[in-house]
Amino acid sequence: MSAPSQRTATLTGGTAVLMWGLLALFTTQTGAVPPLLLTALSFGIATGLISVKWLVYRDNVISHLRQPLSAWMVGVIGLFGYHFFYFMALRHAPPVEAGLIAYMWPLLIVLFSAFLPGERLRWFHLAGAIAGLAGAAILITGRAGLPEFQTEFILGYVMAVCCALTWSIYSIVNRRFGSVPSDTVGGFCAATAILAALCHLGFETTVWPNGTLQWFAVLGLGLFPVGMAFFTWDYGTKHGDIKVLGAFAYAAPLISTALLILFGQGKATWAVGMGCLLIVGGAVLAAKEMLFSKVD
Repeated sequence: MSAPSQRTATLTGGTAVLMWGLLALFTTQTGAVPPLLLTALSFGIATGLISVKWLVYRDNVISHLRQPLSAWMVGVIGLFGYHFFYFMALRHAPPVEAGLIAYMWPLLIVLFSAFLPGERLRWFHLAGAIAGLAGAAILITGRAGLPEFQTEFILGYVMAVCCALTWSIYSIVNRRFGSVPSDTVGGFCAATAILAALCHLGFETTVWPNGTLQWFAVLGLGLFPVGMAFFTWDYGTKHGDIKVLGAFAYAAPLISTALLILFGQGKATWAVGMGCLLIVGGAVLAAKEMLFSKVD
């Protein structure tokens, strides 16, 4: 079987961004379920999802999970560390500022890709990522310009920086483990679910989903933005164009905002339009080589 083209792998990884666009909509439907418990439930569902796949295809599960310790460390720290730092940032800083800092990870991916062997960072990759960051900032804050950062929330800001660094470094370092199958992410999901459950017991008060709608929202999270998305992102970062994926990742807040507006939980404003133009334009600019070159 021939190796997949970089274009195919990049498009596969891009589906993760589309699924992450569902994150806010599903999360708003989960009621008062605390974030770490929600993480444990979602990753538990993701683990169940890949387990069903293993059973149906009669996969050799042991071969998927018997991987180098370094691969396990990178995977678990990436998945669990990102969510832990993100929720800690929201706990210790206003959500707008914390979210904006945390969402610097796509730009960091583009920048860090310059250190990967065989990768070349071009001006349009960087310009596209910066345009995406500007668009995301406008969508998150609702206006042009950065929000005011206050010193009393410094711990939350540091947690948000750790969040951005964790996911960007994970996505870059993941390229080292191209021989590790994406099915192994199922093991990372299981470990993340266990760690999140333990942290929930230590930091939060348990509130279970209430009613069918909330349980369906949790199921949706586990199947898509906290499920299949991590498997396709793993595949894309290992075999695709990491710079294009980084720039395209800014489409997630755009999709999220559009869905919230569609379902009556947000308003269509000039900021949404400007953010849309910047994000889409930045993604096209960063991906111009892939979009306008011959199919490999």
